[in-house]
Amino acid sequence: MTTATRRSRASMSSWRKGRRVAAAVGAVSLGLITLAACDKPTPLATVTVGTDSVHTEATKGCNGDGDPLSEKELKGCLSKKTGKSIKVAPGEKVRIGVEPEIAESGWVMVSSNPIMKEPSEDNYRSFDSDTLFEQKNPQTGESLGMSKKVTIAVVELTKKDGPKAMWHFELEREK
Repeated sequence: MTTATRRSRASMSSWRKGRRVAAAVGAVSLGLITLAACDKPTPLATVTVGTDSVHTEATKGCNGDGDPLSEKELKGCLSKKTGKSIKVAPGEKVRIGVEPEIAESGWVMVSSNPIMKEPSEDNYRSFDSDTLFEQKNPQTGESLGMSKKVTIAVVELTKKDGPKAMWHFELEREK
């Protein structure tokens, strides 16, 4: 039977400790490299209908990173017709939720019809789905029937300089 000397046991223990330290340093370095390569995440907006919900970060090209969107960016963002999709049954409530930093700035929900008269600083608002899907004549306000799909945009506002970010969602009306 062989026994290790105290000196060899100490060097083995030191060697193991060194490996653990090297592994920890490597993991931290890899984590920092990964974080540096990622874009800064934007706050989320969420649409909930019944028990279903979808959420997304600001639409690509529609995030001013705290600064107001330029006129060109704003026009492009307002004309976008895609986003995360959710189905809505007639008469259901559509709930919009925003993170606190969006609520603090103020936000509105935009669609083909005017929906919100004033910006909100609430984290959560409910809307009647029939109002969102109703098509109206822009000149007379007369109802033209119900649309099958509607794109809505949650728009974060600055206190005085206009929109600074947008989140797009597509609502699909169920029969």
